[in-house]
Amino acid sequence: MPDYQRPHFHIRHLKEVSSFKWLKLALDNPIEILIDHAHCERKAAGFAVQLMFRYPSDNDLAKVLSPIAREELEHFEKIFHFLSSRGYELKALKPPPYGNELSKNIQKDEPMRMLDSFLVAGLIEARSHERLALLALNSRDEQLKELYKSLLESEARHFGVYWNLANSRFNQIETSNRLNQLSHIEAKILSDMFSLPRVHS
Repeated sequence: MPDYQRPHFHIRHLKEVSSFKWLKLALDNPIEILIDHAHCERKAAGFAVQLMFRYPSDNDLAKVLSPIAREELEHFEKIFHFLSSRGYELKALKPPPYGNELSKNIQKDEPMRMLDSFLVAGLIEARSHERLALLALNSRDEQLKELYKSLLESEARHFGVYWNLANSRFNQIETSNRLNQLSHIEAKILSDMFSLPRVHS
């Protein structure tokens, strides 16, 4: 096995680190991973906007999520232009079960629906941050390394924003317990690795 590097940090809310099996699959398919990541950025922007539509009179939520939606779309455009510069176009990809399976655990009734939405969004951002860090360290393409490095800071800020929203609006013990439950579910979903190269295989 190649001597892959792991980031020096550990995201404590993630119960398992990503496997080297996933990393090898990603490194062997860099363009497909990048196209999938463009789709992930677009979905993340859509989710932030969806929350603003779900809670239209929550001005504080709009102040926080509007900049995130805008930044996610800026990332999408950055990846889109990078792909175009290499002669590639976006294409539809079969999605992994990760997002749908995790979202199934969002409770239907308020206010727990809001709490779970924040926590699930935060977990997805946290996993994206961990995996982009792995790609930034281990990519064989120097330009790709720099692209991933340029996305890392905002990915970290985004998962922090969602967790701060949860902690500021809900009992912190309840929030911590629920995050612990969802973190175990997230790790279990990834333990059954999707066969195709995706950010969340």
